Amino acid sequence: MFRLIWIISIYVRSFMRRFMLSNIAITALRTRSGLKWAAPAMLLSVPYVFAASYVSTLVDGGASKWLYVIFVVCIWNALKFLANSIVCTGLLARVRIHERRLQRSTANGATVHANEQLVDA
Repeated sequence: MFRLIWIISIYVRSFMRRFMLSNIAITALRTRSGLKWAAPAMLLSVPYVFAASYVSTLVDGGASKWLYVIFVVCIWNALKFLANSIVCTGLLARVRIHERRLQRSTANGATVHANEQLVDA
């Protein structure tokens, strides 16, 4: 039983990571060129919070209780964007420090080859 739950969770995670827009955006933000967009991406959590508030108001007004699923998804996506922006800002600082160290070492006479990886993230 535990193995079945584990396998189902793997497939659900794989599906969500490939096809859900918020997960695609977060994956794109984790690239080197996307790290600079981490702080503006934090603002994407605001529409999710407004959508959650609207859905909650609809349910309180007499709509189906199944709309709470949408409420939970909206809150979850808002928290993902907030947490990811904080993590990506830290990653960006780390990458820029690493790049600056590489530039200083090349200025001091060390050579960087074309196939050498500059970014670990």
